[in-house]
Amino acid sequence: MSILQSIILGFIQGLTEFLPISSSAHLRVFPALFGWKDPGSAFSAIIQIGTTLAVIAYFAKDLWNIARDCLLGLVHRKPFETQNARLGWFIVVGTVPIGVAGLTLKDFIEGPFRSLYVVAGALIALAGLLLWAEKKAAHDRQVESLTWRDALIIGLAQACALIPGASRSGVTLTAGLFSGLTREAAARYSFLLSIPATLAAGLFELRHVFGEGASLEVTPIAIGTLSSFVFGLAAIAWMLKFLRTHTTKAFITYRIILGILIIVLVSTGVIPALDA
Repeated sequence: MSILQSIILGFIQGLTEFLPISSSAHLRVFPALFGWKDPGSAFSAIIQIGTTLAVIAYFAKDLWNIARDCLLGLVHRKPFETQNARLGWFIVVGTVPIGVAGLTLKDFIEGPFRSLYVVAGALIALAGLLLWAEKKAAHDRQVESLTWRDALIIGLAQACALIPGASRSGVTLTAGLFSGLTREAAARYSFLLSIPATLAAGLFELRHVFGEGASLEVTPIAIGTLSSFVFGLAAIAWMLKFLRTHTTKAFITYRIILGILIIVLVSTGVIPALDA
């Protein structure tokens, strides 16, 4: 993989990770269109460390307050006393489903799930769910009003992001809207919830860089991760600002168009459904 390819893939990851349009879909489609080899699920997971660090940097103050209150709650044996402490535990609970699903479906994630037909289907199907959520949601709750039930439902939704094309931010945003959260609140919680899962996945896949029989080179990974951090930080700020005054209909339309385009390109043989 060239330096330019690493920068471009990092840009795609950083930009699309926080928009409900699926970073994994774009990391499959764009290399195929350019005639590049599929970077693979391991590469995609590792450069997500960059976007995870972007979330940590952007929400540093919030994360400090959450960590502090969780620790104090454990020390004083009142783990759920404050809203910040509860939010911390909500993130823990919400991470369990994707962790279990990721370990259980590992072979599918690295194989059949990467078919562009699967990607296209997920793009279109989740666009429909997001449109439904936009129409049915109350849009009147903030992150502070989250309950254990909300945390579990949004966590289960996050597990669906293991299917390329579903979009981690997209499925959690959709679940947040169905729970009655405002668009900005749903996105904010979605970003916070992403930290444990994406960081764990990226660190786990580092075995492909440093482990025995490593198949990925350090330099492209490092550059791609740095690129995803820079563009991810900008994407977070833009997305939160955008959702204060706009709906997600533009993203819904984009998902449907992209899904149809992928089906046409694959079915006509322009790009392969699976990397050879």
